[in-house]
Parts: sequence; C-alpha cells; structure tokens
Amino acid sequence: MELHVVINGRKDLAEQLYQQLRGAIDSGRLAAGAQLPPSRLLAAQLGISRKTVSDTYALLTYENYLVGKIGRGTFVSPRPVKAERKQSAQDLACVQSLERWQTIPSPLRHPTLEGTLRYEFIGGATTRAQFPQDHWRSCTQDALRRMAQAGGFYSQPEGLPVLRNAIAGHVAFSRGVVCTAQDIVVCNGAQQALDLIARVVLEPGSLVAMEDPGYTPARLLFQAQGARVVGVPVDAEGIEVARIPDGVRLIYVTPSHQFPLGMPMSQARREALLERAQQLGAIVIEDDYDSEFRYEGRPTDSLQSLDSRGVVAYVGTFSKSMLPQLRLGYAVLPPAILPAVIKAKQLCDCHTPTLPQWALAKFIDEGYLQKHIRRCHAVYAGRRERILLRLQGDLAPWLEAVPCTAGFHMAALCKVPVDIPLLLDLAKKVEVGLYSLQEFFHDSPVREGLFIGFGAIETLDIDPALDKVRDILQQIT
Repeated sequence: MELHVVINGRKDLAEQLYQQLRGAIDSGRLAAGAQLPPSRLLAAQLGISRKTVSDTYALLTYENYLVGKIGRGTFVSPRPVKAERKQSAQDLACVQSLERWQTIPSPLRHPTLEGTLRYEFIGGATTRAQFPQDHWRSCTQDALRRMAQAGGFYSQPEGLPVLRNAIAGHVAFSRGVVCTAQDIVVCNGAQQALDLIARVVLEPGSLVAMEDPGYTPARLLFQAQGARVVGVPVDAEGIEVARIPDGVRLIYVTPSHQFPLGMPMSQARREALLERAQQLGAIVIEDDYDSEFRYEGRPTDSLQSLDSRGVVAYVGTFSKSMLPQLRLGYAVLPPAILPAVIKAKQLCDCHTPTLPQWALAKFIDEGYLQKHIRRCHAVYAGRRERILLRLQGDLAPWLEAVPCTAGFHMAALCKVPVDIPLLLDLAKKVEVGLYSLQEFFHDSPVREGLFIGFGAIETLDIDPALDKVRDILQQIT
C-alpha cells in the first residue's frame, strides 16, 4: 500500500514531505505504531532523491514523531492526537432531521459478546452450537472457487439465479409458497426486504396498518420513511381485520406466528385480510420469520399461497433458521411491485454480496439446510416444553403462557400485578436476560408480560435461570 503524499513541483521537496508527514501524524491519519515505507521505496514512489526522504525521517525522529527500530524499519511514535473542533449537529442545516433520527429507539438490539449474560432469553438469537460449521465451510470454499472463475463485474440486484432457484424450491416445499425464481429478490436480511417494499409503496404521510402489539423495528422503519402507522388490535385469531382503516396502502402482518404473542392467524381472518387488502388497493407484507419450527397441530399454508389477487409480498429470512450474522433474507413479490423493488435494490446497495449467496445456494441444494432445521427443531421443542412446564408449574402464580405452536419464542402474560422493570433489573444482576412485552405495543393498551426467547439459551440452563426468576418474583410480589 502506498503512503498518501503529494509533491508539487521541484521546490522545497524536503519541506513539503516534512509538513505532510507531520500533519498526518498530528491528525491521527498516521496512527501510532504505523510503519512508514523504506526511504528507498518512498523516494521511488515520489520521484525524489532517497537522501531527501532519509533527512526528513531523521528530522521527524529527532522531534520524536518517528522511531527507528533496528532491522525492522521506521514507525510512528505514540503521540496525543490534536483534537480539532468538528461541526456539531446544531451547525448543520439538517439539524432537525438528525434530531429526529436520534430519538428513534433501538429495540431488540442484541448484546455484544462481552455484554452477554449467563442465561439469555433474548428473542431472534439462534442456537450456535447446532450450526453445521463444517458443511458451511465447505460451501463457502466452493463459493470462493466460483467467484474466482467469474468476471470482475457486479452481480444482479435481484440476486444470483442459482440462489433464487434454491429459495423458490425451499419455500414451496416448506411453506407452500407459489412462486418461481423470477419472483424473488435476495436481500440483506428481512429488514432490508421491508425497507425496499416500503420505499416503493409508501410516500410521506401514507397510512400503514400493522398488528398491535407488533414487530417494533418494522413500525419504526415505516415511520422513518414518513408513514403514519396505525396499530390494529389482535385477538386469538390474529389481526382484527374489520378495524383496518380506510386509506391504508400497506398492511404488515405475521400470520404464522404472531409477533410477539405467538398465536397463528385463523383461516377466516386470512381470507378476510386478503379481501380487505383488495378493497383498499393495499399491499400486504407477510413476515414469515420463523415458521419452519412448528410443534403442534397441522401445518398452515402461507398467506401468499392463498393470494389469487397479487397483493401479498412474502418476506422470509435465513437469520432465524441459520445464523443472524449471515444477514440473508428474501422477498417473494407480486408482479405489480417486483420491477420497482428491483430498481430500489439496485439504487440502495447494487446487490447482496455474492460470496454468501453462492454458499447458501449450495447449502440448500445439498440438503444441509433441511437437516439443520430438523436438528434445531428437536432442540427447540425440548426447550419450549421445559419452559411451558415451568410456566404451568412453580411460575403459574405469576405468569401464563400465550398458546403458540411455532417459532422459538413465546409470550407469558402476567396473572397478577408485577413490576416488570424491577423484575428485569433484578434478573440482570443474577445474569438472567429477561425482556418485556411493553415495547411492542403502539396504540393498544399494554398487557404486562415477558417475551421469552429460547433460541440462544442452552437446554440445561433453563431450569437454573427460571429458578432465579421464581425467587425474584417471590421477593417483589
């Protein structure tokens, strides 16, 4: 890598070099410990004499900007970086926009590795111990070989054809989704899929309806794009379709495993929702985030499979079935909005990185994904059963599980008044990560309770963790 130094003309060469190197060190652009090029190499790069470079290095060494290490080279000495006053947000014309973004919360943000508690019930986190690292490594190596054979061009914004074909087969088999590869756009996680759909459907002031309680990151995303979000209450059958207001352009639902309460949407509600969307001319986003994991009853088809009107945008993710860090998701889009979403994807980030796309395509085609899902299903089923037994046992005086049949989180509602913030704070002090349902409510009255994820916590840790929760509840109620 070349050192960025610019020499103008043929006068004061040593002074020019000295000022630029000193300025780079003072500003921190050349960090403490950074190695400078050998004098012969830098002289050749700049087209000046080696003596000029050697003399400049010597002067900066004398002034304690550089230090020479015998047999290793010349390095930047540790020095305090001069603090230069930068413009504050108040100095900028966009100050109001910046302040608005600063007020947006960050719900469901996962802890850093250093901040992870011993017993963690956070939602959306998967079981790392079950992930087939060796199979993924072999798929990644295959992807590297494929990339080495490809030309140095950007890829398609909608995603690699081989991955879209694999996704089409996967969702048709596992969720009954009716699609071809041409209907699919590969995204950086489901959150980008939501963002792209909202970009092409919404304008500032547009009305969005979504379940209440519901997935807060989706609500915040729609609001950030200038939409007005209306929370529609849910009951045991899902979203109350009759309460979706007129004028709505976008309806966001989680019909297979309502987020965060967990119940599935009934068949009657699904049909009513599709009818209401057609009346409104609205697009329905079906977020099918973790429905691969079903434990009771008959499998339910996706809402998209019932859609004969072309109003459902089906959004899926591999963050829940594989690892969140992969950031791979997809959208199966109705023909009316597909071209616009592809154009938005191209303008947004050109395309999702192709290395993980190639790897995931092989991972699916080789059958590794289905094997991994089956393996995780058994693990999650055991954890779910253990938590339900505790909620029906010694935790029953305080908490009641909301019936759910899928996913790897559940909700537990309070049966008696409980100071939830105090419970969460005391649990954290004994290394138990608990989470409240409160942040998922928007317009509807808050129902106090806990959002219990069981993807990250090990099965043998569930009972010790819930023992601590029981002991705290006995103390505070």
